[in-house]
Amino acid sequence: MKKLLALTLSLASLGFVASSAEAKTAASLSANAVAPQVRVQLGRGRRYNRRVRIVTQTRLVRHGRQVYRETYQTRYLPNGRTQTRLISSVRVR
Repeated sequence: MKKLLALTLSLASLGFVASSAEAKTAASLSANAVAPQVRVQLGRGRRYNRRVRIVTQTRLVRHGRQVYRETYQTRYLPNGRTQTRLISSVRVR
């Protein structure tokens, strides 16, 4: 779904840029022969963030009259999913 949405948006923006480029006159295009300023790349971009990221968090949770400090470990996977695991639960008060 994300890939389809990204492809649709990039094609729509490409059509908008192409229509504005046609509005320029031929004389101004021949006088200013420069490289295109818009670069559209389909497919995967840079792969610098392809690792699993692990974050440890603590929070205070109340169960009735007792208060517990729960420590969670959240794993952020490269495909966009998350896995949450309860590491420890210690009674505080």
